[in-house]
Amino acid sequence: MADSCDELFSRNELFWGKTAQGVLAKKHVAVFGLGGVGGFCAEALARSGVGELTIVDFDCVSTSNINRQLVALHSTVGKNKVELFRQRLVDINPNLKLNLINDFYTEDNYDISADFVADAIDTMRSKISLLVSCVNKNIPVISSMGAGNRIDPSKLYICDISEIENKNAPFVSNIIYQLKKRNILNGIPVVVSREKPFCIEKRSEVEQVKLADGELLEFTKITPASTPFVASCAGIFMASYIVRKFLENS
Repeated sequence: MADSCDELFSRNELFWGKTAQGVLAKKHVAVFGLGGVGGFCAEALARSGVGELTIVDFDCVSTSNINRQLVALHSTVGKNKVELFRQRLVDINPNLKLNLINDFYTEDNYDISADFVADAIDTMRSKISLLVSCVNKNIPVISSMGAGNRIDPSKLYICDISEIENKNAPFVSNIIYQLKKRNILNGIPVVVSREKPFCIEKRSEVEQVKLADGELLEFTKITPASTPFVASCAGIFMASYIVRKFLENS
């Protein structure tokens, strides 16, 4: 086992070296949301050798997740995503320290503490709350600004939130508006797409979520179209950005 662990990140080390690999082993990233974006982000971070991950999600796998999410299979429908990722990530790196938060994120139920945060939340209120908390606590964060309703991953790019080329997409414009009300105009890197969002049919539903403390939340959720291509790449973009920042600052 020792030999296999020594070899685990050998291909990484051929690119960034043993010293950098040691730096990553001491880093802690919190990933909020384990869907199509966050799941691929968490796995890429684990395969990079980041030593500690906190993974946050309240949801279970549904059949509609199978087209794009790592842990979504017919055999896992109905199973908890956090637990499925625990099994998967530790199977990738047995030395990984994992903190599991099986809950719906609100500003009141989780005190953020990490070297970097990956925001892959798709609920507007929680997403804004997380970004505001990270800014106020001076915790570096990168945010996914919508991978749904798109098919072309080559249109993804990373920029500061103030430099988004198309601010008219409803999801993006609403987030920017809410952050601006809180005097947050820049300083948040985002993964965003140049592709115009498209779907054949718009769907929404009222969703009820029971928090770990028993509180019941109810909100209207818009269900976007989702292809197998864009969310996964957005998650890998996020993980790559985080690792590069760790190595730049080491």
